[in-house]
Amino acid sequence: MLIYSRFLAFGLIGLWCLQAQQPDISPERIRAHVKFLSSDQLEGRGPGGRGGQLATEYIATQFMLAGLKPGGDNGTYFQQVPLTGIQTDKSAQLSASQGGQTIDFKWSNDFVGVNERLTADDRFEGEAIFVGHGIEAREFQWNDFKDVDVRGKVLVLFTNEPASNDPKFFGGRALTYYGRWSYKYEEATRKGARGVIIIHTTRTAGYGWEVVRNSWSGEQPYVKVAPGQHALSLAGWVTQESGEKLLSLAGHHVDELLKAADSRDFRPIPLGVLIRCNLPTKVREIATRNVAGLVEGSDPKLKSEVVIYSAHWDHLGIGTPVNGDAIYNGAVDNATGCGILMELAGAWAAQPKKPRRSALFLAVTAEEGGLRGSEYYAAHPKIAPGKTALAINYDALFPFGRTRDVVVNGAERTTAWPMVEAVAKRMGLTIKPHPRPEQGTYYRSDHFAFAHVGIPAFSVELGEDFIGKPKGFGAKAFDDYNEQHYHRPSDEFQETWDFSGLADMARFGFLIGSEVANQDRIPTWRARDEFLAAREKSGIK
Repeated sequence: MLIYSRFLAFGLIGLWCLQAQQPDISPERIRAHVKFLSSDQLEGRGPGGRGGQLATEYIATQFMLAGLKPGGDNGTYFQQVPLTGIQTDKSAQLSASQGGQTIDFKWSNDFVGVNERLTADDRFEGEAIFVGHGIEAREFQWNDFKDVDVRGKVLVLFTNEPASNDPKFFGGRALTYYGRWSYKYEEATRKGARGVIIIHTTRTAGYGWEVVRNSWSGEQPYVKVAPGQHALSLAGWVTQESGEKLLSLAGHHVDELLKAADSRDFRPIPLGVLIRCNLPTKVREIATRNVAGLVEGSDPKLKSEVVIYSAHWDHLGIGTPVNGDAIYNGAVDNATGCGILMELAGAWAAQPKKPRRSALFLAVTAEEGGLRGSEYYAAHPKIAPGKTALAINYDALFPFGRTRDVVVNGAERTTAWPMVEAVAKRMGLTIKPHPRPEQGTYYRSDHFAFAHVGIPAFSVELGEDFIGKPKGFGAKAFDDYNEQHYHRPSDEFQETWDFSGLADMARFGFLIGSEVANQDRIPTWRARDEFLAAREKSGIK
């Protein structure tokens, strides 16, 4: 409570400096960046491809023109991120057999997946066992595995978490990391499973099968597996219809097992089904990189500490054609965040008197493949986590005009919260909770990688109360984007877009970062937060 009170005091006293800061933030410059980055010439900005190379050169050039110092390797603007690219061939095969009956599943239509062992070919068979949501969470007294040995087995499960109306059970309506598909694969790997098949439902995933198919059909970036380290031979998904067929071989059904998985008494169910899989895989080394630019602070001592601004530059590249279009431009996701990042970098560098702490502007790679670029930076930081005051991330903002509200999902978990509230009030913005906490967005973007090493981190997002738009416009806009454009080639730049709201979000983040950069103490996590231990390990109390 003492830390919280001190931070509140510093936040309120420090607001005097906000009156003097009028950052030159231009919606039209943001527009120009977004238009270029999402053009067909950049081929969807896939890591390791020509489009990704062009995107990083462009961002680095903008940093240089703005006067930022190189923040990457060996005096450059680039931090090299060594990854291995794996792409499953369309001839991949998956089948389920029981009692003389075999069901074959078709690639893309019925299933997708990768071989996380990063080998060119992996044929295997294994017994299927249903493990509910695949969660072991001691703090919630929940264990889907009940100490059953699943080594060598193929785990069949659902993503998301057990349903409950109790706000103290997992995250209540808000999805925790236990509900994310990435956790499912990680936990299965720790337990020595041979493979994982996630049965997709729109309700449990939060998006339709087309999103899964488009996201997993192309090349996936991975960190190279260490010698002797266990990895999954199949990290896969099947459609709800295919899951129904698989479970029916064992006399079960999707709805029945979804309900069973919500019970604390659930025990793993051996299905008596043999899974056979063949995943011919193209493997290559990916040369990709983060882009980093630094503006040094004015205080001789505190300039060794930084505020990070981040956005991921990558998207899905060239993939499965939809209506004849194979370029996944990623205009909203995330050319918008990169446009804001470059505009913020220029505004910060243009200040006649810089804030006391430095600012690092970081455009990261391979977010779409599992936060690989931000995870790499967090593991190989240019400035140690204990000297990083705050990380503010921008990811997929809707350019539909200004809003009366703002979402800062996760900021309330940090001691920076009173200051965030004060900045919002000064700008006339109402802070709203995330409208879809069940989507687990805190664990889906790059701020999570920074939080994982203890850095207080959150994303700045537009709210849904758009000025001059009819009631319900924002919610409908999200639904339309999620259903028609998210991770699809149709996420393309539109000349009619209004970037004034993105400029507001840039100003909002600028003021938050400036305030933190000028304070005597840097933020930490609130008491009992899941990331507090990592923050304290870095030397911040």
